[in-house]
Amino acid sequence: MTNKSEQVIVTVDTHYLEEQSSERDQRYVFSYTITIENQSEFPVKLLSRYWLITDANDEKSTVVGEGVIGEQPIINSGSSFTYTSGCALKTPVGTMQGHYQMIDNNNAPLKVDIPIFRLATPNILH
Repeated sequence: MTNKSEQVIVTVDTHYLEEQSSERDQRYVFSYTITIENQSEFPVKLLSRYWLITDANDEKSTVVGEGVIGEQPIINSGSSFTYTSGCALKTPVGTMQGHYQMIDNNNAPLKVDIPIFRLATPNILH
């Protein structure tokens, strides 16, 4: 039997928001667009999210909350859900990682990992 959480695929695209950032104030703002693709045979519902955010000084913060962007989407089999959110760091480089708590069509819990991804200002990394 296939693990259903492996059939829910999370991809991330990040962007540095220079117009909202201030190097002088040590504020580096990033947007990230998440696509959650349901490759399982059943619909899944996203209930909550957990984020671990780490900056280049190894300062960590967590975000825990219901749904994403005010929604608890149901993602049907073969469909995807995309949303954009943001994050501010005190350093020009950092990472995010976490997981979504979901349920399947039988209300069985499903934990879907969000792979670690980098937030970085342009040209900071080679």
